[in-house]
Amino acid sequence: VQVVESGGGLVQPGGSLRLSCLVSGSTWDVPAIGWFRQDPGKEREAVSCIGVSDGTTYYADSVKGRFVISRDNNKNMVFLQMSSLKPEDPGVYHCATPPLMVSDKCLPPIYGSWGQGSQVTVSS
Repeated sequence: VQVVESGGGLVQPGGSLRLSCLVSGSTWDVPAIGWFRQDPGKEREAVSCIGVSDGTTYYADSVKGRFVISRDNNKNMVFLQMSSLKPEDPGVYHCATPPLMVSDKCLPPIYGSWGQGSQVTVSS
């Protein structure tokens, strides 16, 4: 399974960006896909995850009400619509599969596929 992100960039505070994640490979049978953010020297953080078949979602508290994750199973894609971006949102956003969605958490995959990352910068 290969994962490729796109859609990062520079945006002013309060602005919006949409990240896209294309999952390709032999089969589109991954159970879930997630977005994770990491900056140098900081711990990797799960931003949002979605179950592919049932659409179950997870959002980090810091992005609830501002970010929306969605999927297009016909196109093997997952999207992260980010709105009302704040100065604390920047980082490299990685798409990865399959995350472990359990209880109220989304954990990064131990064995899985990661994209190269998309840089999100919020600055005036």
